[in-house]
Amino acid sequence: MAVMLDDAGCIPFAFPSLPNVRCVFTTRFAGNLSLHEREGEERETAVAARKSLFERLGVDSWSELQQIHGDTFIKEPEPTPVDQLPPVEADGHATGRKRHALCIKTADCQGLLLAHPAGHVAAVHVGWRGNVLRLVQTAVAAFCLDHALDPAEVRAVRGPSLGYAEFVNFRREWPPVFAPWYDPASHCVDLWSLTRRQLSEAGLKSQNIFSLDLCTYSLNSLFFSHRRKDAGRQMALIWME
Repeated sequence: MAVMLDDAGCIPFAFPSLPNVRCVFTTRFAGNLSLHEREGEERETAVAARKSLFERLGVDSWSELQQIHGDTFIKEPEPTPVDQLPPVEADGHATGRKRHALCIKTADCQGLLLAHPAGHVAAVHVGWRGNVLRLVQTAVAAFCLDHALDPAEVRAVRGPSLGYAEFVNFRREWPPVFAPWYDPASHCVDLWSLTRRQLSEAGLKSQNIFSLDLCTYSLNSLFFSHRRKDAGRQMALIWME
């Protein structure tokens, strides 16, 4: 499968009719962007990759989260220095600041990016536990609440993540309501379709929901994958010019 990368080793995405909103999804070619449990030379390499990406993006600052597979969503996070671990535990954040990028780290989970024409963006870390917790609906509602945004005007794009054929269901963890996305024969759950449905339930119009249907497990030469025992992480980032 041919995937077009920019000079920074990222996959860019542009929402139709929102020219001031920028989205990128990094790949292995941008380097391992995780500082978690990195020491010595490994940490120096990760910091160098992060600094290089930050400079190429041309933003003034960025924010990261300690992602914990929960349903906490925060507003206007403080900038995170590129060489430090983030202090805040959450799985989604939003901002109205220009040139401030919101980051989500992934290695099979879904990086979900949201934007509204009024000048607000958000980034959400959606693992399968997040789907079970209905984090998608929680994040959209919280994103819209403070500024009285209409969810029907929100745009969303889901980045590369674990594809349907590679996600083996954990039966005891999934309530019966998720049965339509479970295949008893393969024991797999279609997380891509589930997230799309949850976005629709949150009020998004189908024409405003986009996706990069690239499987991080299957395309291992392009992406880090937790299920392949990779320690690396890629990023999903969104910001406004």
